[in-house]
Amino acid sequence: MKITPEEIWSDLLKIREKAPLIHNITNYVVMNITANALLALGASPVMAHAENEVKEMVSLAQALVINIGTLSNHWISSMKKALYKAKDLGVPVVIDPVGAGATNYRTKTVKCLLGIHSPSVIRGNGSEIKSLAGENSNTKGVDSQISAIKAINAAHDLSLNHNCIVSISGKTDYIIKGERKIGIANGHSLMTKVTGLGCTASALTGAFLAINPSAFCAATHAMVIMGIAGEIAAEHARGPGSLQMNFLDALYGLTKEDIKNRIKLVNLI
Repeated sequence: MKITPEEIWSDLLKIREKAPLIHNITNYVVMNITANALLALGASPVMAHAENEVKEMVSLAQALVINIGTLSNHWISSMKKALYKAKDLGVPVVIDPVGAGATNYRTKTVKCLLGIHSPSVIRGNGSEIKSLAGENSNTKGVDSQISAIKAINAAHDLSLNHNCIVSISGKTDYIIKGERKIGIANGHSLMTKVTGLGCTASALTGAFLAINPSAFCAATHAMVIMGIAGEIAAEHARGPGSLQMNFLDALYGLTKEDIKNRIKLVNLI
């Protein structure tokens, strides 16, 4: 399916009209901005990680986003239960392997989750993707030391091994599905100075998965919207603090013309 501004706008309208429920098992650091970004986009966020309720919440949701940013054994147990339920019900899943490769605990956790159920989309930075593919990666805490383009081959292998989309964030974002690859050159360098925007990209991917059966298109549409909103925000921001505020406003007020005039796709294959 061809990626066009019209299709992206159509998906955004569906999100705004249907307000799909996106179940996030995410980390303490990003809960606020992630929830607000989903609301600004038009989706309905819920942050539920208690073991007692995750299966029931997955049953209500239109997508599940699992983010391993702040791990504990209890949260891992909840992630497993939610993933099993999503697998049973066919609920689309995004896994964000925050900091994979930094510690064995994180890397083993993500590989365990992927062994339970292959998600619709794995979304991470270059270091995280290379680590999951079994390659050496340089990770500084949860920050990538590897550019997205250097992780394309690893993403290709990861996509084939788990039969899923791999979305790599970077100066240029890349969406990989087997041999199909597309680059998205939208965004702004100031976005890297705001914690949680990578996690926000995963949450927005969940929202687009909730209304588009094509995981490749959903992942691409989400990253285009993310990048364009970041560009608009940067034009009005004085620094990272005001960028975050303006980013939410940009998501909320995004128009068809914004998408048409700003979209920057790089068709690799």
